[in-house]
Amino acid sequence: MKSRTIDLVAPSGYPQDPAAVERGIGRLRAQGHRVENVEATRRRFQRFGGTDSERAADLNRLADPSRRLPDIVLAVRGGYGASRILHGLDYDGLRRLADQPVALVGHSDFTAIQCALYARAAVKSFGGPMFAGDFGAENVSTFTMHNFWHAISRPNFTVTSHTPQRQSVDVTGMLWGGNLAMLAALVGTPYLPPVDGGILFIEDVNEHPFRIERMIYQLHQAGVLGRQQAVVMGEFSGGRLSEYDNGYTLEAMIEQVRAVTGVPFVTGLQFGHVENLLTLPFGATAHLVSTERGFKLTMSDYPHLV
Repeated sequence: MKSRTIDLVAPSGYPQDPAAVERGIGRLRAQGHRVENVEATRRRFQRFGGTDSERAADLNRLADPSRRLPDIVLAVRGGYGASRILHGLDYDGLRRLADQPVALVGHSDFTAIQCALYARAAVKSFGGPMFAGDFGAENVSTFTMHNFWHAISRPNFTVTSHTPQRQSVDVTGMLWGGNLAMLAALVGTPYLPPVDGGILFIEDVNEHPFRIERMIYQLHQAGVLGRQQAVVMGEFSGGRLSEYDNGYTLEAMIEQVRAVTGVPFVTGLQFGHVENLLTLPFGATAHLVSTERGFKLTMSDYPHLV
C-alpha cells in the first residue's frame, strides 16, 4: 500500500473513546501513512469536537493555496454539529479541491458537509468510513477497509447486490446522498445540491420506519425526489417496531413511498451505520441496473488517488 497523508477533521462530535483514537492513529502510522491534525481528536466543546470556529477551521485550512493538500481528508466521527458551521466555510477557497485528487471521506452528519461542498464549490467526496468508529474500532472490518482503499484509488468500480428487487431499473445519473436526516434538514437551504436526473442513496440509524417515511415525504413534497431517476436504500439499522405498528414495517413503508412518489426504490445497498460498509463517491457518474436477481452499481468520474 502506498504511503498517504491523511488529514483529520472534526466538523461534528468528539470521539467518546480515547482508546479508539490511539488505535486508529497507530494502525494508520503502522501502514506507513502520515496522520495530520491529530489535535482535532482531542478538542472538546460541549458535545462538539471543538467550537464552531475551530471545527470550520479544520476544513478551511484546505482552502489555503499555500498549503499542500493531503491525499485523504477523514472525518473523525459524526453525531451532530456540521449544520452549525456550513455558513462559515470558505467555499471560494475550497473550490480548489474540485479538480484535485483528494479523497474527502465520512458519513452520517458529514453528509451536510458533502452536500454543501458540492452545492457551493462543486467538490466531490466519498461516503465512507470514519476515523474513530471504523479505523479505530477494536476489530477493524476487512470488508470496510478493502472497499475504502479500492474506491478511493481507482477511476471506476462496481458494487453488486444479490438482494431481489421489486422493480427493474436501468439508469445513469449523478450519485449523491447519504444520511437521510441530514438531507431532509437541508431542504430549503443553499446547501442542498439541486441535482436533476440523479441516483440518490440514503441511510439512517435508530429511526422508526414512520420517521424514515416522514423524511422521504419531505424530500418528495419539496420536489427533490421527483427530479431523481432512482433512490437506493442503504442500511436503516437500529429501528425498533412495536405491537402498535400492526404490520407497518420498513418493507411496507418502502412500498408506500414507491407508490406515492413514482420513483423506483432499490434496496440492499451495504452502506450506513454498520460495521461492514461500502465507500461511495458523492458526485460520481453512476449506472444502476436492477432486476429480480439483484442490482449492479457502476461508478466513474470522481477524484481518486494517484
